[in-house]
Amino acid sequence: MIPRVVNADFIKSAQALGDSVEDTVSEVVFLGRSNVGKSSTINGLTNRKKLAKSSSTPGKTQLINFFDIRYKYSDRDWNIRFVDLPGFGYAKVSKDLKSIWQKNLVEFIKHRVSIRVFIHLRDARHPNAQIDKDVEEYVSKFIRGDQLYLTVFTKIDKLNQKERTALKKKFPNSITISNSKRNGYDRVHSEIFKQIFGV
Repeated sequence: MIPRVVNADFIKSAQALGDSVEDTVSEVVFLGRSNVGKSSTINGLTNRKKLAKSSSTPGKTQLINFFDIRYKYSDRDWNIRFVDLPGFGYAKVSKDLKSIWQKNLVEFIKHRVSIRVFIHLRDARHPNAQIDKDVEEYVSKFIRGDQLYLTVFTKIDKLNQKERTALKKKFPNSITISNSKRNGYDRVHSEIFKQIFGV
């Protein structure tokens, strides 16, 4: 049996840890480069076309966005939050804004008590991007024992079979998804559930 999302609502946007919603509910944070398909992934996982809004300009989404998520599993309701973080590796952002933005994000991911899962979305076509390696290494320095770091490759449908095999070999613990074909979501839901609820 796979947990399924039965309801998803936008709660609010915040600029930093200080004006975020109260950390009373377990959270799944989505990290990724600006054009990796974060909004599409959140919309796909929640089965809502316009829950997370994507911008045509990479780096435009500068706020931390919170979503209330209700799962149904075993005839019970289970509540968590999805948190969409601003994309990194963005373009055309002023240096001052960039430093504030980075500071706010770093503070949030390091000190937010309710984060239980980090989902790092990476583009399957560029699996070795340095910025992704840097982010993973950075988070590994302060990740807690009760937190899971999950690597999820998007756009897997753009790879041929040989490339997919090579990717799986190099990143054996990763999950691959295709937002256009809606593949791979079940495994993401299962990992979230297992980590947060032990189910």
